[in-house]
Amino acid sequence: MSSAPDLPQPAATPAPTTTPPTTAATPSGAEAPAPSPTRHTASGGMGLGQLLLGIVAAGALTSSVLLWQKLSGIQEQLARQSADSGALAIEARTIARQAEDQVRETAARLSVAEARVSEVALQRSQLEELMQSLSRSRDENLVVDIESAIRLAQQQAQLTGGLEPLVAALKTANQRIERAAQPRLAPLQRAIGRDLDRLTRATVTDTAGLLGRLDELVRQVDELPVLNAVAQAAATRRMGAPASGAAPATDNADLPWWRAALQRGWEVVRDEARGLVRVSRIDQPEAILLAPDQTFFLRENLKLKLLNARLGVLARQYDSARADLTAASVALNKYFDPASRRTQNAASMLQQAQQHMKAAELPRLDETLSALATAAAGR
Repeated sequence: MSSAPDLPQPAATPAPTTTPPTTAATPSGAEAPAPSPTRHTASGGMGLGQLLLGIVAAGALTSSVLLWQKLSGIQEQLARQSADSGALAIEARTIARQAEDQVRETAARLSVAEARVSEVALQRSQLEELMQSLSRSRDENLVVDIESAIRLAQQQAQLTGGLEPLVAALKTANQRIERAAQPRLAPLQRAIGRDLDRLTRATVTDTAGLLGRLDELVRQVDELPVLNAVAQAAATRRMGAPASGAAPATDNADLPWWRAALQRGWEVVRDEARGLVRVSRIDQPEAILLAPDQTFFLRENLKLKLLNARLGVLARQYDSARADLTAASVALNKYFDPASRRTQNAASMLQQAQQHMKAAELPRLDETLSALATAAAGR
């Protein structure tokens, strides 16, 4: 705290100098003369000056006292202001110290926050890499599953000869890619769409229908009449005559019993006589000279040819199956009665089987397989 300024001290008023009265040397024994009027006048003026000086001194003293009081008030005010300034300075230093502590604490927190932010950024980068790795792994697994499903469908299509396994596998793969919603699999989806269009336009052999026709032919072989079965044919005609013609049956019903029996006997004798002697053109002498006990082996050989053709269709060996069907058709036309309706039906079924047997290969899925290879390579 600064010291109070030195106040000016009041000046000392000079004391009036009194000159001692000068006494003139008088001769001894002589009387002193009476004072003159001029001396009284000088002493009166000197008293007035002293009075004025006293008044001035009193005024100066009063002003000095007032000035001293004023200076004392100023000094007290300065002391108070100085004390306030010191308190404010102390408070300011305290606040500055607190602010400095807060700055240090904030800097420490900021450094910790920066460390955490860097750690979070590192974790985020690692998490993004992990998510990308999982996404790539999921896409790779999806591509591998689709490829295995398509190859399995190709094997099933080759075994069955139908396009249904391939179409179902491609549709399932397309749905899985749509659910995955990955842009990198868009080329694969377009390739699958093009292969689906190609499969829907393709035509292949109806293996199921062809196998059904061959099985029906195998079942009908035992019922086909051979060409040299004359007696059986005559008996068949005789048994079928009443059923085919309603008018003769009605005539025989109107005749007496003895006449109807005579007519039936005459028909039997006529048929037997016609069976003993028959004149016809022989185009296939092997069929006419075929022994009755060889008919069984003829039918079994025809069945074997049809079964071989069936196995050739299942094995996709259409040339071998077509050759077996041709041999079966030749045997059917050579050894069996061409006038029989069953033989005609069997021949028409063989002809239809040969027409429906196509050696066309299954459509290849080259675009889909190449797109799968590209997606598996990560390009």
